[in-house]
Amino acid sequence: MAERVRVRGIDDDEGRRLLRIVRKGTGSMVTWRRAQMVLLSAQGMPVVKIAEVTFTSEDRGRDVIHNFNADGFDSLYPKYKGGRPKTFTLPERREIKKIAKSKPAEHRLPFSTWSLTKLADFLAAEGVVDDISHECLRILLREEGVSFQRIKTWKTSRDPDYAAKKARVEHLYALADGEVIPEDGEPDVIFCLDEFGPLNLMPHPGQQWAERGGRHKDPDREPRPRRRATYTRPHGVRHLFAAYDLGKDKLYGHIKPKKNRTSFLEFCRYLRTLYPPQTRIAIVLDNFSPHLTTQKDAGVGNWAAANNVELAYTPTNSSWLNRIEAQFTALRYFTLDGTDHASHKDQGSMIRRYIIWRNRHAADQRLREVVDRANVA
Repeated sequence: MAERVRVRGIDDDEGRRLLRIVRKGTGSMVTWRRAQMVLLSAQGMPVVKIAEVTFTSEDRGRDVIHNFNADGFDSLYPKYKGGRPKTFTLPERREIKKIAKSKPAEHRLPFSTWSLTKLADFLAAEGVVDDISHECLRILLREEGVSFQRIKTWKTSRDPDYAAKKARVEHLYALADGEVIPEDGEPDVIFCLDEFGPLNLMPHPGQQWAERGGRHKDPDREPRPRRRATYTRPHGVRHLFAAYDLGKDKLYGHIKPKKNRTSFLEFCRYLRTLYPPQTRIAIVLDNFSPHLTTQKDAGVGNWAAANNVELAYTPTNSSWLNRIEAQFTALRYFTLDGTDHASHKDQGSMIRRYIIWRNRHAADQRLREVVDRANVA
């Protein structure tokens, strides 16, 4: 049987000193880790168990104990050499990057994410590198294009007809852009429809030009505008039903107090009146419940069939396919940002006047560039 490796006998002063290092946890992480191993060995824990508790290898645990027995507390403090930092080989860099991008649970470790401390200790314990400091590890990962990022959500569409719906919407866009030759029965006019809101009566954040503030302010200078606080909003909300005519590059909108099937059909009837009855119209829209035909209420489908209208639905959770979404960005920027309307009438008037201005200047290239930049922002 192999001889059991254990730290030499230590007195009370040495024990308290080790305990202070472990409890304080400041300074070098290497010192803290080595002191932890020595203290556990002094408490009678075998090297095999120490390796499990400290997430390191048995060989490293034995080396730490042997070094402490030979050099005492001096062995706890790393003696880093000056000069140029160690250059890691290409295989080492690839392995470090691979482990950093993996989950600690994949290596049977009891935590869900890496810290630089845990990652550096694991790399040394696994023999990927002999030793690496936290800052060197941070620089290496940055050079390899790896950063510490927050995990974002991503919702994928589970629509069983995803491919067919997406292909139909893209085909309608190709028709509107003149990229394909229309066949018999194809729509002549294509609208993109969606709702924007809710529209609240509240001070909206925004930007405007103002004089810069300084340490020595002019007493005659007007104070910077501030947003008032709103504690109650008793005026309810409104909803904007908007449609974007791809052929004419025009925006249409109606503001309504409710966002239900009745309001939706009223707006669709308005769109239908913009063209003769024999003109076939296609409307691209999402799967919001008032847009759909159900067993209990087939009003939407019956109206579309009776009025020469095709309803092209985007796939579930894929409303980004609707081209009107980009138009809402500029609408919000130019009509809501930095405003504090006293009534829904004032707010609605601002939105309607913007839509009129936008359609009137649709052919003005300079103004269109301004609107397009706002849509991209």
